[in-house]
Amino acid sequence: MEITLGADEVIHRIRQRQSNGDSLSKKQVKQNDPELMRSALFYFPSWEHALKSAENL
Repeated sequence: MEITLGADEVIHRIRQRQSNGDSLSKKQVKQNDPELMRSALFYFPSWEHALKSAENL
């Protein structure tokens, strides 16, 4: 499994999806942006942790 995004880029992409009004549900992100999901789960213990980190920064 190749991780192509850094942790900062994961946060940036989550915020970008949020500002575009794109779904942040795990299922939708897994289908529409598997690279983001793989990288998020590499750097964070869960998708929910990645979302919380994006909110808190």
